[in-house]
Amino acid sequence: MEFEAVIGLEIHIELNCPTKLFCDCPNRPGDEPNRNTCPTCLWFPGAIPRLSQAALEKAALLCLGLGAEIQPRNAFDQKVYYYPDLPKGYQLSQAHLPLARGGGIEITDENGKLKRARIHHVHMEEDVARLVHEIEGRTPISLVDFNRAGVPLVEIVTEPDFSTPHEAIEFLKALRAQVRYVGSSECSMENGTMRVDANISVRPRGASEMNTKVEVKNMNSIRHVGDAIAHEIGRQSASVQAGEAVTLHTRLWDPDKKVTLPMRAKFEGPCIPDPTVPTIELSREWIDDMRSRLPEMPATRAARFVAQYGLSGEEAAFLSSDPDTAGFFEALTAEGIAPRMAMHWLATQLLPAIKERRQELHNAPVTPGRFAALLRMLSQDQINANAAREVLLRLFDGDQPPAAIVDACGFRQVSDPEALGALIDKVVDAEAAAVADLRNGQGKAMGFLIGRVMQASGGKANPKIVRELLGKKLEAIL
Repeated sequence: MEFEAVIGLEIHIELNCPTKLFCDCPNRPGDEPNRNTCPTCLWFPGAIPRLSQAALEKAALLCLGLGAEIQPRNAFDQKVYYYPDLPKGYQLSQAHLPLARGGGIEITDENGKLKRARIHHVHMEEDVARLVHEIEGRTPISLVDFNRAGVPLVEIVTEPDFSTPHEAIEFLKALRAQVRYVGSSECSMENGTMRVDANISVRPRGASEMNTKVEVKNMNSIRHVGDAIAHEIGRQSASVQAGEAVTLHTRLWDPDKKVTLPMRAKFEGPCIPDPTVPTIELSREWIDDMRSRLPEMPATRAARFVAQYGLSGEEAAFLSSDPDTAGFFEALTAEGIAPRMAMHWLATQLLPAIKERRQELHNAPVTPGRFAALLRMLSQDQINANAAREVLLRLFDGDQPPAAIVDACGFRQVSDPEALGALIDKVVDAEAAAVADLRNGQGKAMGFLIGRVMQASGGKANPKIVRELLGKKLEAIL
């Protein structure tokens, strides 16, 4: 029997607000444990939560960036469950009246066909505390860090529109780009500002009824999401094929063993309206004002890059997938760098160098101005490509302008015809055999002679002028 998968995603995104959702404690979960706390986020009796206006605005921009419709009336509920990271016994979340409904993202399937992945709703909620499990001697203990408690989150719940790991991965990449563009979050799974749960079920191909789903957690990269989904599809398919029932439960992804492991039975506690946080009434004017703050989004920017700069669709999509990359590219073109050169050197040289150093483009020492100055020297044949790559690496080590590095290291390209002519004469005289090969129709000898001239110049000769002068020299003697 052939099976197909039905997959839905639940994505928690931490908003990059300066304070927590219901109090003025700093939103810095990585600080010294229990440093950023107050009676509200410690859930002391009598403490009254107060909704952060900044968090509401960040959440609204995120929703609008995903094409979701902001609901004029939304409210918080008490999502009841009992666990040590939630001492008050409930989490403030929006179960019945979420902030937004609908929306979606266009993705491509394995065959390159466009597919719209729909969003069911987006709601706000507070994060819970963090459990730290330690072992002192032989006694295992669990500690609670409340720095994360009360941090503002949004949860994006998709429709079960995915059927393959590829589609889920494409959706998460596009979602991450959209959220980064509106500036609501960094969306880093590695740093915990984006967390993904996948709900997976399988059924006979072509069937319409839904089967029992399994939720998979503990995935700290988009690649791991794809791996976990692929494994779970295989595991459930084998179980159903063997006549075993799939039970509703939660599993964890083990990235080392590349398997999912049972965690706990799925528990859905009651959700009741919270009496301490007033219902949120949003006017049409407020929603329109939020919509007016949206920046140019990735798909629109990519289309403009194709029309304005003559890039291919693939090149434009790559550049526009990250707002920092797109902004850096446009800063280079504003400095007079040709779009094709800017795109090529940014994608193949600068971004890999930044990734290798574990830096970020927006605060790397290689600014658009310094990088443009380097590319300008290359385009004007003052240096060659090899020298440009060497200078680029040195730009990370200080604040010297590229021209100063070029002069200090002797990287300037030799373009003087008289100096190059003298080198060419010496090489032609020394390489009589190669000249004879050219005379006999062996074209590869031309490349050999150019290489010898470049070697004789210490790599500083302008290869374009070398080829031109050498061609004239050989034409005269052959």
